[in-house]
Amino acid sequence: MDMIVTTSIIVIALLQIAFMLIEMFLWNTAAGRKLFRMDESYAKRSASLAANQGLYNGFLAAGLLWGLLGTGGNDALVFFLSCIIIAGIYGAMTAIRSILWIQALPAAIALSLLLMNTDVF
Repeated sequence: MDMIVTTSIIVIALLQIAFMLIEMFLWNTAAGRKLFRMDESYAKRSASLAANQGLYNGFLAAGLLWGLLGTGGNDALVFFLSCIIIAGIYGAMTAIRSILWIQALPAAIALSLLLMNTDVF
């Protein structure tokens, strides 16, 4: 696999890990509230939902790492990158529009690079 493709997928995995950490562990902090534009009351009420969402982001990162380092291969990479793109589009439609640019677009670029540089299908 091309080094640019591998690097882009690693960046996407690291982004998913960052999202997981923010949603699971920083949601109720001043930084987390500022990042998601929430007041303290809403952050406390939604913390368990955010932690659940963060866990899913961790699974997406694990799937990408499995595709890169384990037995998952390109099929796993296509699947998990596609899941991230769909989640980013849905998040942009239902939560914060910037999710489209922060989550979906980078994953779409990585998926495009992967498809251009490998014989996936």
